[in-house]
Amino acid sequence: MIPIFLAANQIEFLYVWSEARPEGKAIIIVLVVFSIFAWSVMAAKTMQIRRARKLNRLFDVEFRQQKKLTDIFKRNIHVDGCPLYTIYDAGNTELSSCQKRHEEKGNTDEGMISLKSMEHVKRALERGVAQESLKLESGLILLAIAVSGAPFIGLLGTVWGVMSVFASVASQQNAQLTTIAPGVAGALATTVAGLLVAIPSMFGYNWLVHNIRVLSVEMDNFAQELASKVETEFIPDQ
Repeated sequence: MIPIFLAANQIEFLYVWSEARPEGKAIIIVLVVFSIFAWSVMAAKTMQIRRARKLNRLFDVEFRQQKKLTDIFKRNIHVDGCPLYTIYDAGNTELSSCQKRHEEKGNTDEGMISLKSMEHVKRALERGVAQESLKLESGLILLAIAVSGAPFIGLLGTVWGVMSVFASVASQQNAQLTTIAPGVAGALATTVAGLLVAIPSMFGYNWLVHNIRVLSVEMDNFAQELASKVETEFIPDQ
């Protein structure tokens, strides 16, 4: 039963494709290209988010186990694709620069920083959060375009195709159903193609945006915690 159903659908698809006008076929091809790009973005961003989550969990465990804030930084390791580590590295890099400037000014409290320098560390952490958020959000504009634009492109093909059908019927002065139906079916195929692009893109876009927001909140919380630890460990008591 299923093979017969699939065969019938395949025959129907081929028939509708054969009845579509050249402009309708061109629009369907454009929508297929849109779909390929949309699915590629969804797959790539899903892998990126899953990798970021996994590495964040591993780094958080390692971060909680260190005795001093700079222990991991002094090991000079690099973890690509881990947002929390990138923020940690940015904060510690600025902290190290502030410590050197503090010592160059002749201060005796080695390894410490001033309250003014703490503002530089905070800004470095904020920049790290912003840069990682932009990395996670890159490519989402293509999905947004697919969600909002694909149905209208498909509708354009349908309106154009129906207009051409009725113009042809008027010129031939033959308004029989057998004359109109094939052309209308071919014209409606572009709307179906547009919806087939937009609907998966909409679900994928919403899922990605939700998970990116969760990661962004985690990064903000981590940056604030890191700033608090810097103040506790590296600013002398007044």
